[in-house]
Amino acid sequence: MLLLGDIKLRIGEKEKTLPQKALRHLKLDARVFEVSDCQIVHKALDARDKQNIRRVYSLKLHLVRHDGRPFDENKFAAVATKKGLTVSVYHAADYRIPLRPCSGEHRRPVVVGFGPCGIFAAYVLASAGLQPIVIERGKPMDKRVRDVSRFWRFGRLDEDSNVLFGEGGAGTFSDGKLTTGTNDPRKHFVLKTLADAGGGDELTYLSKPHIGTDVLRCVVVNLRREIERLGGEVRFGCRLSDILLDADGTLFGIGVTKSGVPPDVQTGELLAHENQTDEIRTDRLILAMGHSARDTYALLKSHGFLLEQKQFSMGVRIEHAQHLIDAAQYGTNFETIYGRTYAEAGLPPAEYKLSHKCEDGRGVYTFCMCPGGTVAAAASEQGCVFSNGMSDRARDSGNANSAVLVDVRTSDFGSDDPLAGILFQQKYERAAFELVRSTQSAHSPEQISVRENAYRLPTETIREFYGNDSMLGRCLPAFVVRGLREAFPVFGRKITGFDDETAMLFGPETRSSSPVRVLRREDMQSNIRGVYPCGEGAGYAGGIMSAAVDGIKAAEAVIAESAIDERKRIHV
Repeated sequence: MLLLGDIKLRIGEKEKTLPQKALRHLKLDARVFEVSDCQIVHKALDARDKQNIRRVYSLKLHLVRHDGRPFDENKFAAVATKKGLTVSVYHAADYRIPLRPCSGEHRRPVVVGFGPCGIFAAYVLASAGLQPIVIERGKPMDKRVRDVSRFWRFGRLDEDSNVLFGEGGAGTFSDGKLTTGTNDPRKHFVLKTLADAGGGDELTYLSKPHIGTDVLRCVVVNLRREIERLGGEVRFGCRLSDILLDADGTLFGIGVTKSGVPPDVQTGELLAHENQTDEIRTDRLILAMGHSARDTYALLKSHGFLLEQKQFSMGVRIEHAQHLIDAAQYGTNFETIYGRTYAEAGLPPAEYKLSHKCEDGRGVYTFCMCPGGTVAAAASEQGCVFSNGMSDRARDSGNANSAVLVDVRTSDFGSDDPLAGILFQQKYERAAFELVRSTQSAHSPEQISVRENAYRLPTETIREFYGNDSMLGRCLPAFVVRGLREAFPVFGRKITGFDDETAMLFGPETRSSSPVRVLRREDMQSNIRGVYPCGEGAGYAGGIMSAAVDGIKAAEAVIAESAIDERKRIHV
């Protein structure tokens, strides 16, 4: 088949005209040639010229001649390329799951965490026949959704089942963006797997695919059932509480504690009920914990894992009316030019991506922009609160929100301890919680609304944020406040109304990424043999896609090591 790019449709033109457009683009006579198969490979929106907005496609085509004569696609592509056409012979970027190493007995690998990284690590291991065991500290989807709803309504926090912990990980309550800067072929496998699990075929070709929190919840459950069908096992309500090493420091098992038994965040040790810890014997452990598994970092530190500080970012989440962003990106005269509204033209709620370098050298940038989304309070431990953004598949809330973040350097942590960044985050998350609690009424949780419970977010307008008594200014570092105040007017010059004094700010936004990296070698293993740190929590990913890809890489490494061990066993 042929791969043809740069096919454009004007506003109002239907996709069913793409085959005819393709023939004209290739300068082929429709009386001689026919497109017998036409599939969209890539679809994007080009709105740089507001007077001439276009949808741009790449197509996979199969051409035949009406007279039945053979058609040499390779020769045609070579000639067409010389004429300046964007056409080539199509080569699929297929990813194949590694084969099962051998049929001999083996200890089942264990995956810690069931977010995007853990899900895809477990899926590849199960597909390879290794029957992984997944431990997830949180609850399955239905129970987790109820716990999060209770948290938002009444401020009742379950530290193991919340916006960050539970089936699907933090991505479950997000915008569900499926974009990444990597060209790793594994990303196509991730998109196809999500599409087949209920995400929809458009995930495989949209330039900016997004799955939405409502659809993602169903997709995650379907993937878990497939992992189980393939021989894997997912154990909810189980927290990693110990790592068992033999005399030479090699992994031979882990300790697992039922969730609800809180460990000390600083040491990772259990405070009570030690007898509830069970052992799982394994010599392969994939650490796919999220970036907020603070007690797990402490556990790793206590067992001699090599950890290092990692820079991250902090700031606020800003919310505007979606129509303001649409007008900025598609033009204020859109209806006059095209004779229809944005929705009637089938345009998605518009997005933006902004950045600015401050006078002090720090970067300020927008992150996790949620068109048609909502701002939500999040927390994973008592007495701390921070902001998050999420949206459904339809992105139809009428509002747009985005994090606006400032670089936080490791030199800002004030300590050489590898976990100092966590303490830095906690300081401002606790300040936000205490600030809200000090102003709330004395009613019981059953009597107060989501805007009155202690886990609501500090909220103010941009005008208030510039004031001397700014609420958000009291729960953010001074250099972050300065950076935001410098950047807002700059962003306002790029998007009219962005820095309007009535725009709402929510904060603090502190969990953009992990402040800790768990060091690993080229073979994906940490300094402790048999342990494979990966994903956002280990400091090697920054979103659903990159985390999923890193989980696949970890699974491949486990499969490769298992094959080596099996060959040694057979040889002996």
